[in-house]
Amino acid sequence: MKEYKSDKLRNVGIVAHGGAGKTSLTEAMLFNSGAVNRLGRVDDGSATTDFEPEEIKRKVTISTALAPCEWCDHKINIVDTPGYADFVAEVKGALRAVDSALIVLCAASGVEVETEKVWNYAAELGLPRIGFVNKMDRENADFYSVVESMKEKFGNGVVPVQLPIGAQDSFKGIVDVLKMKAYLPQKNGKEYTETDIPADMVDKCDEARMALIEAAAEGNDELLTKYLDGEELSNEEVRIGLLAAIAQAKVFPVLCGSALKNIGVPQALDSIINYLPAPGISPVIGYHPVTKDPVERSVADPFSAMVFKTTADPFVGRLSYIRLYSGSMKPDSTLYNVTKEKSERFGTIFTLRGKQQDPVTAVHAGDIVVVAKLQETGTGDSLCDKDKPIVFEPISYPKPMFVRTIEAKNKGDEDKIGQALARLMDEDPTFKVRKDVETHQLLISGIGELHLDIMSERMKRKFGVETLLANPKVPYRETIRGSAKVEGKHKKQSGGHGQYGHVWLQLDPLAPGAEFEFVDSIFGGSVPRQYIPAVEKGVRDALAGGLLAGYPMVDVKVTLTDGSYHTVDSSEMAFKIASGMALRKGVLQAKPVLLEPIYSVEVLVPESYMGDVIGDLNTKRGRIQGMEPIGGGLGRVKAQVPLAELFRYSIDLRSITQGRGSFDMNFSHYEDVPARIAESIIANAKKDKVEEA
Repeated sequence: MKEYKSDKLRNVGIVAHGGAGKTSLTEAMLFNSGAVNRLGRVDDGSATTDFEPEEIKRKVTISTALAPCEWCDHKINIVDTPGYADFVAEVKGALRAVDSALIVLCAASGVEVETEKVWNYAAELGLPRIGFVNKMDRENADFYSVVESMKEKFGNGVVPVQLPIGAQDSFKGIVDVLKMKAYLPQKNGKEYTETDIPADMVDKCDEARMALIEAAAEGNDELLTKYLDGEELSNEEVRIGLLAAIAQAKVFPVLCGSALKNIGVPQALDSIINYLPAPGISPVIGYHPVTKDPVERSVADPFSAMVFKTTADPFVGRLSYIRLYSGSMKPDSTLYNVTKEKSERFGTIFTLRGKQQDPVTAVHAGDIVVVAKLQETGTGDSLCDKDKPIVFEPISYPKPMFVRTIEAKNKGDEDKIGQALARLMDEDPTFKVRKDVETHQLLISGIGELHLDIMSERMKRKFGVETLLANPKVPYRETIRGSAKVEGKHKKQSGGHGQYGHVWLQLDPLAPGAEFEFVDSIFGGSVPRQYIPAVEKGVRDALAGGLLAGYPMVDVKVTLTDGSYHTVDSSEMAFKIASGMALRKGVLQAKPVLLEPIYSVEVLVPESYMGDVIGDLNTKRGRIQGMEPIGGGLGRVKAQVPLAELFRYSIDLRSITQGRGSFDMNFSHYEDVPARIAESIIANAKKDKVEEA
């Protein structure tokens, strides 16, 4: 592939709700441009951008894939993204790398949940957007209904630039509203016959053209004046006006076609070049790493770039996907990672088309490329000329809320699992790993169940580690609600020195969060000073092991009030054992209870779902703390919910709100487990203990 300057580049992210056909559209674009010589299909696993084994198996896009093609003396960097919520990190990273988004919609399903989400992600970044109503050949396809739905959701800036000729079984071509010409595909789909608009569509096309001219005029003051004066605008003037309005994200053109039948795809490629902006139309804003002052970069400025995706390949090593904002890159050079304050040497620069690597000799501002084996550089890092530093705002990712435990299926893989998890965290910023210090379990967290299942499959495929996933243990605790005074005596004689330790302990409850207090109230030497630390150690060890269900006991005050000793047989070990015996006896007399962690949960949902969300939280033993509208049709629900009820809440919330809800949770406090539930937990703990023995 030859070198392209910024004005001949287009970077477009293909985004959609899962199943709308964006990967099929990407494949058709590659085929029409000659980048691939056969039209691959998702269903048979031959699509260029769905090449990971997990994608082929499930027939869904899981990872963002780069797919450049050449069209009309331009290079289009197509970035195909996943359509399922579990892989939102891939979408958000991709949208930071592109200059515009092509939103694919199914002609039968219209605007769906993820359609709204990806539209909003693009809007947050101020990206120009263009719609493509796909599957016009499908049963129940209705282009006009989809456009009306888009206008309801996204505003009146939604304007068709194409209309379909027919629908469902009768779909056979498209009308270009600007040129007022019909285009009918030939057998191979690459060639089209230009003809007059069907007679029964003339009125609709005239109406659509007037709406298009009005939208174009609003994007340019000169054109607006000319339009208001009643002068006719040429097609080129309309295109220029549209380009300006689209770049400002005021107008959103809508195309149509069928990716599988390859109808409307060449016209979509034309529209990307004609209507979407080239890189560098506006300077990119960052900040100085030291002064934090705003810094601008234009395409002609010194080198600056950002890594928007990282993959870990067991054979090639780490691959870094880089978007250049300014300057240029050449192979066998050094770049400066301003985020990590490290310089890195790299060799070959290449572009990827799916998994196919194509080396490039030089890269200019606006382009997207891949570099291998950068040791220090990760996703979101800023790269620049060391003498002209700039840091770009990091990519915003949602907090991973779905948690599972992970362990190696086979003994001997424990060491390999840590390395594999670290490599996967490099790839995916929404995949997190931590060790729970209380339950001693290794926990992984992600966006949803599918996300973590995919990570488990990748560990097996890439690193040869089979794993088991399960719900985490709840870090219960125990405490007492009453007081008790108890005696503990350890006396043993077996010839020679015996063992003798004798203590009296007073147990009292402490305020929540006080943890533990040990008081020495011995007077007169009934327990010699050298044995006092052993008494405290025995108490602490017994508390740590728990008395009800094996969970740590907290918020207990233990006072050593009396005891006795033997000048020969007493020892630290004897007093440690005696104090542990006393504590275990005393806890049973001091009204022991099981405690569970309670989390503060904040849920953001469309107001229409607030009642359902509140009802569901009530079934989870949640206490509603408040609810309020926050604007934009959204409401906030605050509640306190036991952690034991929250492990699958991300799945439940997605189901209740059709994927429109989100939540955050943070630890609040511990409180008593209801008696009925506590009995079950204690019984299971005793059963597990017997089985382990």
